[in-house]
Amino acid sequence: MKNMFATLLTMLAVACMQTACNEEESPITQATEAQTEETAVSEVGSFAKGADVSWLTQMENEGLTFATKEGVATECMKLLRDDCYVNSIRLRVWVNPAEGWNNADDVLVKARRAVSLGLRVMIDFHFSDTWADPGHQTTPAAWTDYDLTQMKSAVAEHVRSTLMKLKTYGVTPEWVQIGNETRTGMLWPLGSTDNGGNFAALVNAGYDAVKEVFADAKVIVHVDGGDNFALYTYLFGNLKSYNGKYDMVGMSLYPETGKSAEAVVKCISNITTIFNTYGKPVMICEVGMDYDQAEECRDCIASLISQGKATGHLEGIFYWEPQAPAGYNGGYNKGCFSNGRPTVALDAFAE
Repeated sequence: MKNMFATLLTMLAVACMQTACNEEESPITQATEAQTEETAVSEVGSFAKGADVSWLTQMENEGLTFATKEGVATECMKLLRDDCYVNSIRLRVWVNPAEGWNNADDVLVKARRAVSLGLRVMIDFHFSDTWADPGHQTTPAAWTDYDLTQMKSAVAEHVRSTLMKLKTYGVTPEWVQIGNETRTGMLWPLGSTDNGGNFAALVNAGYDAVKEVFADAKVIVHVDGGDNFALYTYLFGNLKSYNGKYDMVGMSLYPETGKSAEAVVKCISNITTIFNTYGKPVMICEVGMDYDQAEECRDCIASLISQGKATGHLEGIFYWEPQAPAGYNGGYNKGCFSNGRPTVALDAFAE
């Protein structure tokens, strides 16, 4: 991975010398066929029909390819846009990942590709060197011994430097997540929800850094279990008590097979309750179902879209890693592609 990035940077340096490149030129990407500089496929602020494709460059490096339902080989983001009605891309950021995937440079490659296809962009900061979720909010190794003042500075600098890199190369994120599935806080133990004031202070450090670079970006605080309102009350109650700053509530929703209709009912109810309680609109930042339940998944997403729009408080839905084959990367089975081709699951985005 490090060799790959070194090669990319070397190629870029050569190109710079040959063309007197300046700071406005972008790094080389892996999929030149996607570099079409097309106009946006949907307006800023319109309903987001998105996909988190953070694994994509890693998959391409491993030799995975993608094709239309008819079998025509196509770059993945272009395929999602043209055949799956996707208008937005979500990308996670890790601080110093061991193999390089999801670091700021890798995110930039994917974000540039998305923008070139007219897709809107969400950036998802995990504030970790690896996965962050309710069971894992591990502080980056380089930040381990920081006190609160140092941690706030580290959060702000990480957000600022990453977003400035994107800005330099023409990427303007519409949404930025400060933390990923932070029901239990982030940057443990300092930013655990057991330390509600610390958590709010860290969120605010990230919020202010986002607004410094992109004043119009919507800042999201993200929680799992979109069908369980009880998971939201403690964290967002704490943020309210400690003057936490955010623009939107993010949800994850992974319904069980045969129970998606019930999950939709609860999720829609929660969206309305969240807006009425905290005054914030909602983004479903992650959704997914078992790969072999494509029809139920399609119907679930269609219901979320129609009923969510009816509330007036749901601003979009992002499918998590739809392009992932069954069992990918340790057993993820909630993608919605089969043999590199999309199933009917994302046909719901056609509505």
